[in-house]
Amino acid sequence: MGPQPLPRVQFEAFCAGGLVPGWSLLVQGCSDSEEDKFEINFLSDGGDVAFHVKPRFSSATIVGNAFQGGRWGQEEVSSIFPLALGEPFEIEVSSDAEHFHVLAQQHRVLQFAHRQRPLAAVTRVRVLGDRRLAQVELARRGLSWG
Repeated sequence: MGPQPLPRVQFEAFCAGGLVPGWSLLVQGCSDSEEDKFEINFLSDGGDVAFHVKPRFSSATIVGNAFQGGRWGQEEVSSIFPLALGEPFEIEVSSDAEHFHVLAQQHRVLQFAHRQRPLAAVTRVRVLGDRRLAQVELARRGLSWG
């Protein structure tokens, strides 16, 4: 067996002005394979990954991290895992002034403190995967996480 193929870019969007508080990313799809190849990355102008979120079906965890200055930081792991193989899933990532918030199936699964400043430098979002996504929506909302 040769090397595993890399996940394909399924969605990419550029946000002029950056992902300031109020942006929300909604991803809907179906997880039909054991392969942990689905991930969401918020990228900065300089090429760093301001926020990387990846559900790991193999360990029933959701992992958040950031890639800055050429290396990955400390992983933050959530064992709240409301996703199931073969079932449709919905993941929403939003941002306030202090954190990224990740909801899966409308359950809060991860709160990740911003490591990239300023937020305005986070201008691109990329969704990677090897499965068909039903919908990806990047929207500006007036939501508060009060």
